[in-house]
Amino acid sequence: MPAQIDPFHAMAVSALAQELKAQGRSIIHMEFGQPSTGAPRAAIETAHRILDTDGMGYWESAPLKARIARHYAETYGLEVAPDRVILTCGASPGLVLALAASFEPGERVATARPGYVAYRNALKALHMVPVEIACGPGERYQMTAAALAALDPAPAGVIIASPANPTGTIIAAKELAAIVEVCRARGIRIISDEIYHGLSYVEPARSLLEFEPSAIVINSFSKYFSMAAWRLGWVLVPPQMAERAWAYMGALYLTPPSLAQHAGLVAMDETAELAANVAVYRANRELLLAALPAMGLTAIAPPDGAFYLYADVGHLTNDSLDFCMRLLRDTGVATASGVDFDPVDGRRFIRFSFAVSTAETQEAIRRLTPWFAKAGGR
Repeated sequence: MPAQIDPFHAMAVSALAQELKAQGRSIIHMEFGQPSTGAPRAAIETAHRILDTDGMGYWESAPLKARIARHYAETYGLEVAPDRVILTCGASPGLVLALAASFEPGERVATARPGYVAYRNALKALHMVPVEIACGPGERYQMTAAALAALDPAPAGVIIASPANPTGTIIAAKELAAIVEVCRARGIRIISDEIYHGLSYVEPARSLLEFEPSAIVINSFSKYFSMAAWRLGWVLVPPQMAERAWAYMGALYLTPPSLAQHAGLVAMDETAELAANVAVYRANRELLLAALPAMGLTAIAPPDGAFYLYADVGHLTNDSLDFCMRLLRDTGVATASGVDFDPVDGRRFIRFSFAVSTAETQEAIRRLTPWFAKAGGR
């Protein structure tokens, strides 16, 4: 029997935004975690050259796998063999690959709530059982070792995300070590979604591989490298799993786009341009952190990384999806409802993505300020 999964409600918000834009409205897209910057210039130039000179085909780039392995040495001080790197068509297929190659149908996998909607939906689609652990302000909206230790029975696996979507919170090194200790003791396999690494504002995010060499790590070129539309990512698996994961990749997706692999290899060395993008996100974050409390949004998850602000609007609504739709119609600012990330308490939250330009962030604040003043009766 086909699995029943919930829709990604941000798609409905985006559809309304596109409809209003077609009517001539000015729209600021803060509903998706999609960088407004494009791929690094040198990567685009490489893509043009490849299009003119290479017929391309199904291909796995050995140089790209080697460069990703070198990234772990340079960034985390870890020695990783290139054959442990499985190239994927983005992080979403990488998640499906990691789950399918790791767990049997019916097995239980823990996730934080709030958390990325695809965790819950991918688990359900694969006939696995998501075990969502409520994580509130006391846990900084993140998974904890204590929560995993308290689960009875122990789940087969856990998905960790640091920085997290929708909150941006980072798990401290001490807590990551404690999580690993619990997982080792209870036989829980760890999948670490590290797609937002490189986007940190308070401290660098630590890779789970620094604490647990057998962890499965998912990453992508979509966020830090500003290459969302290129559909390129990777899964880093333990040596004993590499052959199985590679077989799953070939059977499910063949290979990632050849053009994206050529461009991605070049993008990894465009550090100055990528750092400039992060500086924009940092500026946008500061603007919103100053403006939103003045609008009455004082309960915000700690935005340590990524490019999100997850704000409590429970004093204004108990239906955040309808709230987002009204906000969009009235102001032209598109945001995401918390119900995508938390089916229990998300009706009280909305998520702002500040992966837009600073000019758009400033304009969004200008539009939102009187709207929230009216909504709050001020």
